[in-house]
Amino acid sequence: MTQRALDHLVLPTASLDAARERLTRLGFTVAPTGVHPFGTVNACVYFPGGTFLEALAVGEGETAASAIAHGNVFVARDHVYRAMRGEEGFSAVVLASDDADRDHSAFARADISGGDMLNFSRPAADALGNIDTATFKLAFAADIETADAFLFTCQRINAPTIDRSSLERHANGATGIGEIIAGEHASSFVGLIERAVGRTPHDTTHTAEFTNATLRLLRPDDPAGIAQSDATLAAIVFNVSDIEATRRALDAGGIGFQATPAGLVVPPAKGQGATFIFRRPN
Repeated sequence: MTQRALDHLVLPTASLDAARERLTRLGFTVAPTGVHPFGTVNACVYFPGGTFLEALAVGEGETAASAIAHGNVFVARDHVYRAMRGEEGFSAVVLASDDADRDHSAFARADISGGDMLNFSRPAADALGNIDTATFKLAFAADIETADAFLFTCQRINAPTIDRSSLERHANGATGIGEIIAGEHASSFVGLIERAVGRTPHDTTHTAEFTNATLRLLRPDDPAGIAQSDATLAAIVFNVSDIEATRRALDAGGIGFQATPAGLVVPPAKGQGATFIFRRPN
């Protein structure tokens, strides 16, 4: 387990409607609402290649509470995050997996298991309303020094036979997730990722390389606004095909942004729990 791909990122929100409205104004195409069987709901933004953002809200409080009582790590960690950081944020990094059972065993051997595995299915819909069933198996890794972020792997047992191509096209020109920026004190979380993928972390480890993205610690030359939070996960950098199209989409949505050498920087807001940076790759 040395080379892994990013699967998706989880962004808690108090209101899925608010998240959908904010993400749409940012120029993203947002998928229909997904309903989990354990009390949470999501609205996803999909990119070519399979990565996505998952805006996550609590849909049924009693069901979520029951899931936590029965050992559901996903809902429990979401609850911990909200208790620590509030209802809006950036809580989890998810890696793609072709064998979550193997991951779970490896995490246990490395003494980083986050708890019991989770298997579940939910309906999935495309932009035209065609529905199929998606089935997932999750394995969790945890770091005792990091309570406000967690890591898990996601194996897609049954990929729904629906057409997501229209959901992967965005008015802002976004083509995928390029970087994840963690807070300057998040080295322990970076180390957790290194252990989870079978690499030995070092004191000088400031990045975790995936096959399709990079997670790194905050640098002095990053836009100043990112450093205002002490959260473990702080910002998401999106690759875009046309930065002028991004400008136009943000202007059309009434979204305030700052043009910097790093790209167009949008600070967090209701429904957008992290700083978003849009850039054209070199």
